[in-house]
Amino acid sequence: MEPFWKTKSLEEMTREEWESLCDGCGRCCLHKLRHEDTGELSFTNVACRLLDLDSCQCSDYARRQRRVPDCVSLTPVALADIDWLPPSCAYRRVRDGKGLAWWHPLVSGDPDTVHQAGVSVRGRAISERRAGALEDHIVEWPGKAPRAKRPGNKEGTSGC
Repeated sequence: MEPFWKTKSLEEMTREEWESLCDGCGRCCLHKLRHEDTGELSFTNVACRLLDLDSCQCSDYARRQRRVPDCVSLTPVALADIDWLPPSCAYRRVRDGKGLAWWHPLVSGDPDTVHQAGVSVRGRAISERRAGALEDHIVEWPGKAPRAKRPGNKEGTSGC
């Protein structure tokens, strides 16, 4: 039997299926800057204050929008207008007709592979509480497809 992400549209998924698509990388929880004049998007390595930088999970997911009013509630409808999800994001990949990467927990069966593969923000992000000016923390890696390394493979293989 084919997995649900191959047989259902994002709109057809149950809430549990939808939530399980999140790979736990934390990239979407990094602050982004949009240039007012050009609309150009810049990524930073500065994480939302609620992101646990070790687990890459929201520390208060149920109340995140109350505590962080500009936190985006990702839905199939909202996804149509969002242009800032990283290319590794399962929601974006499924929306665009691509499969899930080998390191995705639904494929690997292990929620730690996203970290082992070097896809998550673990060890690469700082909390907004310590960052200072976001402009001082602009980086390119969150917006690029990761060169995910399989555990035990020194040369690595692309996960995307």
